[in-house]
Amino acid sequence: MIQTFRRFFQSKIGIFVTLAFLGVIAFAFASSDVANTGTFGGVAGGDRVAVVGDEKISAIELSQAATSAIDGLRRENPTISMPSFIEQGGLDQVLEQLIERAAIGGFAEKYGLRAGDNLVNSQIMTIPAFRGPDGNFDDDVYRQALSQQRLTDAQVRDDLGKGLLAQQILIPAAFGAGTPDKFAQQYASLLKERRQGSIGVIPSAAFVPEGDPTDKQLSAFYEETRGDYIRPERRTIRYIAFGDDAISVNIDPTDEEIAARYEADRDKYAPSRSRTITQLIVPTPEAAAAIQKRVQSGTGLEAAAREAGLQTAKIGPITKAELTAQTSAAVANSVFAAARGTIAVPASSGLGSHVARIDGIERQPGKNLEQAKGEITTLLREEKRRRALGDLAASVEEQVEEGVSLSEVAEQLDLEITTTKPITGAGMVYGNAEERVADIVGPALQTAFQMEESEPQLAEVVPGQTFLVFEATDITESAAAPLTEIKDRVEVAWRLSEGSKAAKEAADRILKAVADGSSISAAMSAESVPLPQADTVNLTREQLAAQGRQVPPPLALMFSMAEGTVKKLEAPRDGGWFVVNLTDIDAGTIAKDDPIFAQTKAELSQTIGREYGEQLRAAISAELGVERNETAIEAVSKQLTGEN
Repeated sequence: MIQTFRRFFQSKIGIFVTLAFLGVIAFAFASSDVANTGTFGGVAGGDRVAVVGDEKISAIELSQAATSAIDGLRRENPTISMPSFIEQGGLDQVLEQLIERAAIGGFAEKYGLRAGDNLVNSQIMTIPAFRGPDGNFDDDVYRQALSQQRLTDAQVRDDLGKGLLAQQILIPAAFGAGTPDKFAQQYASLLKERRQGSIGVIPSAAFVPEGDPTDKQLSAFYEETRGDYIRPERRTIRYIAFGDDAISVNIDPTDEEIAARYEADRDKYAPSRSRTITQLIVPTPEAAAAIQKRVQSGTGLEAAAREAGLQTAKIGPITKAELTAQTSAAVANSVFAAARGTIAVPASSGLGSHVARIDGIERQPGKNLEQAKGEITTLLREEKRRRALGDLAASVEEQVEEGVSLSEVAEQLDLEITTTKPITGAGMVYGNAEERVADIVGPALQTAFQMEESEPQLAEVVPGQTFLVFEATDITESAAAPLTEIKDRVEVAWRLSEGSKAAKEAADRILKAVADGSSISAAMSAESVPLPQADTVNLTREQLAAQGRQVPPPLALMFSMAEGTVKKLEAPRDGGWFVVNLTDIDAGTIAKDDPIFAQTKAELSQTIGREYGEQLRAAISAELGVERNETAIEAVSKQLTGEN
């Protein structure tokens, strides 16, 4: 499960997200407000899990970031639990990210680097989560998103600023990294290399003991491997759903209401002009003038933006009033004074200097009351419907907050309560992987697995249409299954484990025999138990690469060994052992005009660039100094898993 987390931070996208901290740190505190609970006030070993230079990382920060990380992982794997996350190294990964963030921030401050307000503003403008229905930045959407994530504008700006500092420091270190031709040619020729040998399989099943384990043996084995028997948390969900059918008020608008709305929106129905533009926001008027000059000399606006390391955004159709509200009067005046296909005179707003190209101009005729009546009627009816449903939902929510039970709410709305079978966080019925919870419960599932038992909550599962009142009951925490309930399963695992130990001894004997001049087939035949025939291998690296990421581990080992050697490799889950014998290597050759050469050189250059960045990050941490408080880290780990 944690591999998803690790792969993310090791991928190209993950690296850049780590550098910029977008969505990793700024939105890392979307969990409950631990800071206000006092939970970690007396954590053993102090409340600081690490110190980076002069900056201290608190137990609260680590707890919040770990909780947020697992919330993110649950979008891909809803059954992951905090104990398994920590057991597989998740907490260490999160702490390393916090340490690296603090180190880069301290390094930037030490050497006078900064990220100005305008630069941070431009970053905020590009985040899709903050855009409204028209695809443009919407301040209301921005504030709502922050509220939902329990963040402040200052927190987001601080973290985005640190992300921009990270880009200033780390990206130049990797920029322009190159690979010498001879170096690239040597690596590229490896793809033409051919290897021959054989692979023998020594299965654990061939060596399992015949007798039953003693109770002491079985208990000891269970304690060593209890992490393999962790059952997911499961809960029973009780719920009711209501929508338009529950509305008891009349939602049809009157003629007076229609006329009043027409008067209120008279500007909307008056003749209007709107424009569609492509704009680029830069920090200074000088930068805007330089971009304008590049475009006037024949370079496209998008190309000029890319050259500057920025990106354009399309806006519109938008009226002058709307553009003024989003930017400034100066920007709107400039845009609406320019002709179609031209670049408007650069103008400034609080976000920076705008360079805008006029892509289209539209003129809309007006409508009188009669012409607009149908549109207004539909609009008012929908508004009244939503308001009535919203009022009903607010009333229900108020009752729930005051302690009214789910049964009482159901009785008031004349609805039957539906009760699920015990389900997991993935929405599957526990014990039946083919049965899922009803779709209507899906949007509330994550909340249902975070709430207290028998404390109803209200959720809007279909925006503006359907509400759900639900509660969790019969909560069974994630934990290892008792030995008494899975004794047969543990016995099977014990036999395989013991068989694996004996298979390892057999693999060692076969290794020695091959090293003394025997073939794998002869050495395997000499064993006291029958073993499968060894497989002959004759492959090039090109053929191996064609298998993608699903290269069997024994083959991967063969292509990393020295000629004339023999090695052993353990199979996963106590399945047994492989013995790999590499007899011959035929070196490959490649010409510089071969496409593989160019591809290899490019890939190596990217790898070297990433390595430069990694080395710089390590050097930054070393310069500032990092101290870890293992006692406090362990205390946080225990707190998160409920051991305290």
